[in-house]
Amino acid sequence: MLRATLAHHDRPMKQADDFGFGTQIRKSPYFDATVRWGAQGFSVYNHMYIPRDFGDPEQNFWNLVNDAILCDVAVERQVEITGPDAARFTQLLTSRDLSKLAVGQCKYILITNASGGILNDPVLVRLAENRFWISLADSDILLWAQGVAVHSGMEVEIHEPDVSPLQLQGPKSGEIMKALFGETIADLRYFWLRELELDGIPLVVSRTGWSSELGYELYLQDGSRGDELWEKIMAAGQPFGLQPGHTSSIRRIEGGMLSYHADADINTNPYELGLGRLVNLDMTADFIGKDALRRMRDNGVTRKQVGLCIDGDPLKGPNTTFWPINANDRVVGKVTSAVYSPRLKQNIALAMIETSCSTLGLSVSVSMPQGVREARVVETPFYDPKKRLATG
Repeated sequence: MLRATLAHHDRPMKQADDFGFGTQIRKSPYFDATVRWGAQGFSVYNHMYIPRDFGDPEQNFWNLVNDAILCDVAVERQVEITGPDAARFTQLLTSRDLSKLAVGQCKYILITNASGGILNDPVLVRLAENRFWISLADSDILLWAQGVAVHSGMEVEIHEPDVSPLQLQGPKSGEIMKALFGETIADLRYFWLRELELDGIPLVVSRTGWSSELGYELYLQDGSRGDELWEKIMAAGQPFGLQPGHTSSIRRIEGGMLSYHADADINTNPYELGLGRLVNLDMTADFIGKDALRRMRDNGVTRKQVGLCIDGDPLKGPNTTFWPINANDRVVGKVTSAVYSPRLKQNIALAMIETSCSTLGLSVSVSMPQGVREARVVETPFYDPKKRLATG
């Protein structure tokens, strides 16, 4: 992570130049605004800077679950697919059946390679009959899709549009959205979208987000107005306790949400993650990886994702390496994402483990920088397993 010492928003403002950023990594349209509002550290995601530190991560968590936070997630780059064969081509990329995907609807999908490995787990957005956005996790799907298109024999155009999302998340996000767009925004259903304007700023607004809380994503379609949009949302949100923030590792692990490159990668398949529901092998349409995924379904998997509760003192932050899991005097898996949940008062983790060691309640040990700790296998999600907060 790129770091700098930075005070709160009501203290002298930090200048963007003080961070020493280069030109090889892109800045978002909200970059300067996030610095003004207290961003203290950035990491790189999809070849862009993303704010990852606005102070105490536990306070960021409480801001999210009690009120609302505004997050710069412009790093969720969009791959736009248009043309007469756009729907057929988009189906080629994913194992999820898109035959009933309506205009104005979003779906969580998996993109797999010919071996069934997961290349990305994005949200797919259908804006028109032949216009789609793939809202990306951290991998180069633009290049993948353009490469697939070369030999597909389909008439499509694929590019990255001028689109930069913000996430407004938390229980008070609905009230803030009504302050911005009026009462009718409350009718927007979970995983659906609308094209709107805010004082002439062109937006696509969806009931989606990476928080497991009630939330919205606002896809800005004119990067020159990023600073303006940020300030309008923050101003509307002040009466509701809105704070600038970053996507919360605590909350997303509580919710069992995947982080690509941590909990899934090209060597992970959907069945290991318990995501077989996103693989439709019975549809007539073909997709990349179909044969491999059929074999995986029929043969079963040798490892699977589980939850762990880890004993001992609260972790001081998320893990930065994969921690080995031991059982029966041998390594049987790895911790992929771990954090202390102040709400649950427990160290919680997502882990990939041999299926023989995935029984609920099984005791294992975890080798971590603080030493070896005992842990037990548990169900996920750790909190709100029915996702009533996000969908209600």
